Amino acid sequence: MSGFFEVYFRDGSSRAGALNTSHGNVDTPAFMPVATQGSVKALAPDDLKTLGASILLSNTYHLMLRPGIDLIHRQNNLHTFMNWQRPILTDSGGFQTFSLGRLTNMSDRGVIFRSHIDGREHFLSPELSIQYQGLLGSDIAMVLDECSPYGLEYEELNSAMQRTHVWARRSRDAHDSIGQSIFAVVQGGVFPDLRLASAEILISMDFDGYAVGGLSVGEPKDAMYKIASLMGSTLPEHKPRYLMGVGSPEDLVECVAHGMDLFDCSLPTRVARNGGLFTDRGRVNITNTSFREVDGPFDLTCDCYCCTNFSASYIHHLFKAKELLAYRLASIHNLRFVMRLMDTMRQAIKEGKFQEFRDKFWSSYKPSDERARLLQRDRRPQRIH
Repeated sequence: MSGFFEVYFRDGSSRAGALNTSHGNVDTPAFMPVATQGSVKALAPDDLKTLGASILLSNTYHLMLRPGIDLIHRQNNLHTFMNWQRPILTDSGGFQTFSLGRLTNMSDRGVIFRSHIDGREHFLSPELSIQYQGLLGSDIAMVLDECSPYGLEYEELNSAMQRTHVWARRSRDAHDSIGQSIFAVVQGGVFPDLRLASAEILISMDFDGYAVGGLSVGEPKDAMYKIASLMGSTLPEHKPRYLMGVGSPEDLVECVAHGMDLFDCSLPTRVARNGGLFTDRGRVNITNTSFREVDGPFDLTCDCYCCTNFSASYIHHLFKAKELLAYRLASIHNLRFVMRLMDTMRQAIKEGKFQEFRDKFWSSYKPSDERARLLQRDRRPQRIH
């Protein structure tokens, strides 16, 4: 799509620009709150606008199973259905067929899986995924890809990557929705040669943008950063780069530094619903007894509805009492923190001060314990192939 994306400022590998869609512009780098089923959990569209969200992500897999693509299309499109007239990116549904659905058969033709809701069998092909996303009316559609978990052997990753390329070509050929851009997904795990080969093949197909998939799935953070850096120096300068599934503050800062433009993740709202709140010093848990007697706001530097209207002790009380308002207020805070972070990074890039900002961020921010994260990964049930 001509004029879909422009880069206006560069500072090192980081860059600031804008996506131009039929539902408005998106200043980049940008974070997309995850509205998987047409809703960001606990938040209304007006909340998201107030927080500064300019684009949301929704998911084809979930929407095709419930309420159904036809029902949404009867109401014109997903924008109308969820009352969000700003841009929407729809994921293809590929990741969920592997991670949520019970996979029964996968071939070059597509994926046969059983719904995680009622066990019924469904089929999803590259062409069907693109057709569904066209009916949803999203501004950006994603190609169907084979999603590989961390830890696969080289040959398994190579095989999955080759199928992703076949599906990308078919998705490209099937895509005919006017006003809708289409992104390919670069795969290859943590192997640089596979990533470079995948990028080269997909670039030759001339997509509107390129996503980097298969990261933030349990690999060590330094491995993720190395691949993000490699892709930032490989993918086309004039096309947007989307790093899928990344949303912790430290990962956003480092991957913007490596030239990524778009991000999505359920992490900010997921940890919020468990009491985990972002601060400039790192993530803290509002349920800790240290907040029980705090009369002032949780974060004096934050301009969100939660921090400007309620005390930390009140938020602590809501969580202890298991009040639903706790999840809403905590989600508002975390998403506003992320949106302010993206605003700050864009401004730093424009002023040529991104490295100064990055150094300042790391001088105070303490990320979550990496060893604990890896231990949690190892305890997850393994996906059945």
